[in-house]
Amino acid sequence: MLNRNSLSRRTALKGLGVSLAMPWLDAMRPGRAALAAEAVSSGAPKRMAFLFVPNGINLAHWTPKQTGFGYDLPSTLAPLANVKDDMLVLSGLTQDKGRANGDGPGDHARAASAYLTGAQPRKTDGADIRVGVSVDQVAAQHIGTQTKFASLELGCERGRGAGNCDSGYSCAYSSNISWASETQPMGKEVNPRAVFDRLFGEGTSKQQDESQQRRIALRKSILDFVADDAQRLHAQLGRNDRRKLDEYLTGVREIERRMELASQSTESDATIGFRGPNDVPNDYGEHLRLMCDMLVLAFQTDSTRVATFMFANAGSNRSYQQVEVPDGHHALSHHGSNPEKLEKLRRINQFHTEQLAYMLNKMKSIPEGDGTLLDNSMIVYGSGLSDGNRHNNEDLPILLVGGGGGTIDTGRHVVYEQETPLNNLFLSMLDRMGAPVDYLGDSTGRLAGLTL
Repeated sequence: MLNRNSLSRRTALKGLGVSLAMPWLDAMRPGRAALAAEAVSSGAPKRMAFLFVPNGINLAHWTPKQTGFGYDLPSTLAPLANVKDDMLVLSGLTQDKGRANGDGPGDHARAASAYLTGAQPRKTDGADIRVGVSVDQVAAQHIGTQTKFASLELGCERGRGAGNCDSGYSCAYSSNISWASETQPMGKEVNPRAVFDRLFGEGTSKQQDESQQRRIALRKSILDFVADDAQRLHAQLGRNDRRKLDEYLTGVREIERRMELASQSTESDATIGFRGPNDVPNDYGEHLRLMCDMLVLAFQTDSTRVATFMFANAGSNRSYQQVEVPDGHHALSHHGSNPEKLEKLRRINQFHTEQLAYMLNKMKSIPEGDGTLLDNSMIVYGSGLSDGNRHNNEDLPILLVGGGGGTIDTGRHVVYEQETPLNNLFLSMLDRMGAPVDYLGDSTGRLAGLTL
């Protein structure tokens, strides 16, 4: 059996073109001297992710009536009941740079590009795009060298990097929330198979391609390629770690099985003008869940500690047959207070939080150090618009889920003064990630109320 401190956090199971990173195991826990030096209670790293949904929210079914502990869960938040105590509902936050501020129409593109930057995008549909560095990329620049990938950018709708997508704003603004610099958006990956292969690929591109082709030809799992390494490691671990390893490998195989099913079909949706590759599921819910699986795998294996995920592009007019809404999402967001349209919006909003709940519950089920993967994470979920009909950017629908490694007092609804910058939250999160900065976008200081 391994000694307590003998297993490196970077342990991986190896095979031809494959490197299967390991989850957190007890054998990886630092010794007491290392813990004291690092001032870390469990030795587990902190992670941050930012999730985006388009077209605002039907706030009547989102905002709790009570503040503080014991708040209610309106219907849109009801799917999150199991993580209610791990969550902060943050009301009153504003992203001012999503407003026109003299630039005229184009609210959807502005809302997306300002969501994580707090910067006013230059109104252009040409190559001279300019906005600001996003919070995820600030973190990646500070801590990205500690992991295999500095950051991970995910989505479910492809986007264009040029052209006019919203009243004179470049499609780059509508399709991206992550910006490495003022002029460089971080393109997102929409194919779960491509993300999976990226996470667990090893060696040269040629070796990775050969491994993938062999697996496909032989109808084998990635686990078959690392079986010998897995068996050797399993024999050296304690009982609790053997159970964790078995559960992890079983989970990886289940994700592979679902991706195999997805590869048998191709997504085609005329309402969004998108036709996906063979590994993109027909079912949008399954697509979202597989991408959530990729994000969780990336965090669980410490392949990255920073991620973004766009459920759909800004202004997306995708229909939602899953919840009996054949209408386009963007069209419905211009509801004009029509009760029927508002109810359809509520269904779409709840569908999205159901997928969020899937991811959060999975994170909560993964033990890590003295807590869970969710305990060591900070997950922001929300939209760059408040009400899609008004296109307003104050009182944004924002959730912060996870304990941030014990640095956040969760389980509350916190209401802030109107016009409190959303970027103040980001400054506070960067502090917790060990990536402090003096300001970001239009921030005015750290956000109070995250601890009691």
